[in-house]
Amino acid sequence: MSVYLDHNATARVRPQAVAAMTQVLTHVGNPSSIHAAGRAARAAMEQAREDVAALIAASASTVIFTSGGTEANAIALESAVAAGARRLIVSAIEHDSVQETSRVTGAAVEVLPVDANGVADLAWLRERLGRWDAAEGKPFVALMLANNETGVIQPVAGAAEIVRAADGWLHVDAIQAAGKIAVDSRALGADTLSVSAHKIGGPQGVGALTFGPRATLSRRQHGGGQERGRRGGTENLPGIAGFGAAAKAALASLADYRSRSAWRDAVAEQLKATGGVVMGEAAPRLPNTLCIAAPGFTSDLQVMGLDLAQVMISAGAACSSGKVKASPVLEAMGQGDLAACAIRVSGGWDTTEADWRRFAEAWLALQARHAERRIRKSA
Repeated sequence: MSVYLDHNATARVRPQAVAAMTQVLTHVGNPSSIHAAGRAARAAMEQAREDVAALIAASASTVIFTSGGTEANAIALESAVAAGARRLIVSAIEHDSVQETSRVTGAAVEVLPVDANGVADLAWLRERLGRWDAAEGKPFVALMLANNETGVIQPVAGAAEIVRAADGWLHVDAIQAAGKIAVDSRALGADTLSVSAHKIGGPQGVGALTFGPRATLSRRQHGGGQERGRRGGTENLPGIAGFGAAAKAALASLADYRSRSAWRDAVAEQLKATGGVVMGEAAPRLPNTLCIAAPGFTSDLQVMGLDLAQVMISAGAACSSGKVKASPVLEAMGQGDLAACAIRVSGGWDTTEADWRRFAEAWLALQARHAERRIRKSA
């Protein structure tokens, strides 16, 4: 039986989400229509909005639905530039959707560095914003809540204090964090915050962005007045309903996630005993994520070998067109020599302790065979 430990790429859809989507699909109605069927569709959508808002402790009136986390991030960055940001500060560990969008906005981009554990350098941020020039426009900073590769949780609330003191805009990508740790968008001080359905057991192709009073969002897609006038077009009601159901289930099961870090840590100790190096080990991390490097054992060989053993993991972010390549995140942490030898193991809402044990057994057997081959070659 196969084991799936790549939930940071996409999680298995929760039964609650399937049920909600099925119910919506069996009824006709456009949420913008004013007749009975339209009102029922609108009610289903607004309930989902309430449930997504609850997951991130936001007001439902500030939540707009998007086609996914990538679009939600893009709306935030493009809106900031439209509002006058001429220079963007983007952390070195941001997701490609933030990195790439920042580079094509036309604004200058600076990198917020991280330390050896992958934690953002707030002293650097304070110093940089302290000498910010008015000609650079409104300060904009992008700092994710938890890294998708290492699971390292970032000091977002501390960054928010620094950014607000400079009258800036803080965007928080909470896509990996939501549903795994408690997320309070207001307590974090986020001006915009993005989430995605398929990371928490909802369907692929739907996400959301919440915004505070200091953020001025531009219209992303022209057409009707849907989504507070920011994104025209008929909403993806089945996806939204599934998102809401997954968000409600995820919020109810947060305590389960917290207890599962022990499974991850037990496996990490086994792998460390054979020379494995845990990335970000000294920093707070998501309880479901293990990023570990095996010196001399390349990521692609580990991924393929485990796949043959029916254990599915990844070499890092899954948003690189299926490529297995050295991680820029690990390079930013000063781990460039290990970046090509790292894998990411990530559990989800339906992962069991036995799944983690199966991974450890398969990896240790694979590593032993690899070490034996290296000895034979060097003999």
